[in-house]
Amino acid sequence: MPSRGMAYGCLALGMALTGSYVALSKPLAAALPVFLLAWLRFGIAAVAMLPWLRRGPAEPRMTGQVKRLVFLESFFGNFLFTICMVSGVRMTSAVSAGVIMASIPAVVALMSWAFLRERISLRIGAAIACGALGIGLLALSRSEPAAHGGVADSPGARDEMLGNLLVLGSVFCEAVYAVIGKKLTGSLAPKRISALINLWGLALMTPMGLYLALSFDFPAVHPGIWLLLVFYALAASMWTVWLWMTGLRTVPAAQAGVFMVLLPISAALVGVFVLGESFGGMQLLAFGIALLGVLLATLPQRTKSL
Repeated sequence: MPSRGMAYGCLALGMALTGSYVALSKPLAAALPVFLLAWLRFGIAAVAMLPWLRRGPAEPRMTGQVKRLVFLESFFGNFLFTICMVSGVRMTSAVSAGVIMASIPAVVALMSWAFLRERISLRIGAAIACGALGIGLLALSRSEPAAHGGVADSPGARDEMLGNLLVLGSVFCEAVYAVIGKKLTGSLAPKRISALINLWGLALMTPMGLYLALSFDFPAVHPGIWLLLVFYALAASMWTVWLWMTGLRTVPAAQAGVFMVLLPISAALVGVFVLGESFGGMQLLAFGIALLGVLLATLPQRTKSL
């Protein structure tokens, strides 16, 4: 089992990578249909993770309950999350997606309390409040142009609203993924969890993905998109899942959920510096508050000396 410091590092890096591929899925979704994109992602990752499917010598056989949890982990964390996230980011900006995804830690903590009976300490509660304050500031900063420009009812604004709702759906999927993942780490190794839920994702996406592939003009896609797709597939299905499951073996789900504020931070920074989206002082303040939440969640507890 990893040390607490290593577990924190795995959780932080996993969420930072997740935020980067959330933002970079915007050009991918513009070049490829959503279901075809998801099918190719799971297919590429399935080939890369073939060695991870083997059961370890000390690992018990999967019970019926564990098999059901693996399916649900993939259904919410891979299948529905990918559809909602990619479709949503296609219609809104990476910065807006980051605004909404800053609510993930609060949703994870509440689900951990409801389903895993994990206690939410005062400090973890303060960390969640920092994330909520960050999302409020970001939402305020995003609403100012519409309030002064009078374009809130335009078709583009309606599309952005639908995109934001889809991203909100992905927030709940990610929270379910975090809570179920905590239960799975007690039965399966992180690498095997990653490989198994990716295979389920591939199976769920195959009917629509194969249907779209039969009529899609693959040679028309720019070579750079294919390179980005390989990074997206390995980051989304392989690296981030393994990092997250490794961290969850040591860290409670409610506390691990606070690291999910790094997802919107990473998504917004990639949106600004790679995709050229706007970024103002209010966003900077919000992200600073979100990082304070991570600090509150990860500082070592003081022990009373006798």
